Order: sequence, then C-alpha cells, then structure tokens
Amino acid sequence: MRIAVIGGAGFIGSHLVDRLLAEEHDVDVIDDLSTGSLVNLADARTVGAAPVGGSLKIHHIDAASSEADSLFGMRRPEIVYQLALFSRADRSPRTQGLGFDAALATMEGARRHGVTKIVAAVPASALYGQPAAASLPVKEGEITPRGVRGVVARAVIDLMSTYRERDMIEFTAMALSSVYGPRQLAGGGVVAAFLAAQQSGMPPCFEGDGRQTRDFVYIDDVVDALVRAGERGSGLVINIGTGVQTTLRELWAEVGGGASSAAAVVASRADDLPRFAVSPVRARIHLGWSPWTSLADGLMRIRN
Repeated sequence: MRIAVIGGAGFIGSHLVDRLLAEEHDVDVIDDLSTGSLVNLADARTVGAAPVGGSLKIHHIDAASSEADSLFGMRRPEIVYQLALFSRADRSPRTQGLGFDAALATMEGARRHGVTKIVAAVPASALYGQPAAASLPVKEGEITPRGVRGVVARAVIDLMSTYRERDMIEFTAMALSSVYGPRQLAGGGVVAAFLAAQQSGMPPCFEGDGRQTRDFVYIDDVVDALVRAGERGSGLVINIGTGVQTTLRELWAEVGGGASSAAAVVASRADDLPRFAVSPVRARIHLGWSPWTSLADGLMRIRN
C-alpha cells in the first residue's frame, strides 16, 4: 500500500515507519523536523533503499502547508497516519491549538486527493479529564477533556467524524496512554527521563509525592495497534494502553534506581492527574489487539 506518516521522524512515527517498510509498503514521511530527527530513520533509510521491502521517501515540509497538499496529490496515499498533532515540547495553549489546524489540513488534503483512511494519535491523559478511581481503567465513552490540550483532542475527533459523515473518509482516533521505548528523548516521557537519571547517577524528579499512577505501554505494542487500525476500527476512538496503573515510585524501582527517598521533589502541576489508566477492551474487540509487553520486559529491551 501507499502510506503517508506525518511525524514519521519522531519517536512513535519512526518505529511505525520501520514496521511498514518491513511489511513492504511504500512510505512517505512528512515531517518538519521541529521535534523529530532523521537519526530516528537511520535504519529505515537503509531498508527503504534496498531492492527488497517497501520504499521510503522523506519530505522535510510542514504537514499543514500547500506543499503537503500537493504531495498528497502526487503520491496518492491510501492511508495517512497523523502522529504530529500535539507537541510535548511546547504545551502553550497557542501551540496546542495548532493541532486542530494541522488536523483540518490533513482532512482537507484527504478529501481532495482520495485518501480513504486517517489514523490519528491523541493524548488519552488529556481526553479523559480527571477520572475517579472507581472509573479506572477509563473507557472511550467517558470523554471529559482536561485543559486546552484535551479540548483540541476532542475537537479533532469531532472534525474527523464530520469528514467521515460528509465525505466518507474513514478514521480511527488512537487515544494513547504513556508510550515508552527506544529513541524516546528524556523530555519525551517519564520512563525516558528516569532511565536518563539512572544512567547518569542523578536523582529522579518527582512532581508531588511520586504516588501518581500512569499506564505505560511499550512502543512495539503501540505500533502493532497503529498498523491494525489502518484497516480496522473505523469511526471509533480506541484506547491504546495496558489498563494497569504503575506509580512513579514503582517505576523508579523498576528502572533500578533504588529507594525513592533520593528523589528530587517539585510541586505538582495544578492539573496533574493523581491516577490514570485506560481500558484496552475496545482495542481487543475492534482491532484484535492486546498489549503483550510487561513494564519489566520493556525496560529490559531498551537497555539491550
């Protein structure tokens, strides 16, 4: 198939590109490299240039630009993965709002050039507000946006639903929990930050008392779900997580950092989540997907 991956030079996107090339798809990466890096695509570029397997083309352009629209017209992708809607590096309201503009440009390009399926990643922790402990792991029907990021995430889903009803462009919105794995920068997630601290012999930084829980899901599991969503789960929001809560203290112990008393403690953010996990039941039903990598195994793979 012909597939475009917006944000394909990023952490999640580059792993997805590796998988798509291994399955012999022709892949166009669209990335402005504001947060992604061509280093992440080093293996993919070797595979994409080989006579066996899929082909790879990398386009250093803004996904919301006229150049990206023209690229859709020339390359005619059948599936577009939109993985670059929400910036972790800049969480200002203005920057988060740009995610809607990017989603609108993607949907308009899809309408004009006959794209049949959009798979978009949205942050589950922003989409579901502050869920009560009794409602965890949270299900897809409980959308209550938290902050500007959450409002934009819901708006993106509503936008894709409109294009599906009006223009018959199928979509699947993947609500991702805390993804971790190789290539993730220390600023890209708490697992990467803790691993960097452990390797440097520095104390971790806990926001609050470290008893907050998160749902950590390994990158290979996430990529498998994304690939399945290319042909399944149309018209749905689908959670991608394990349903298991892990405290930050437990994570630090798993990383091998020893007692959490050595941690540097800073004040929690006003809107920080005290506990969080998502239910993977809908993913099991509609994608035939379940997470298989335990946190211990995932950390071992990163180290190896």
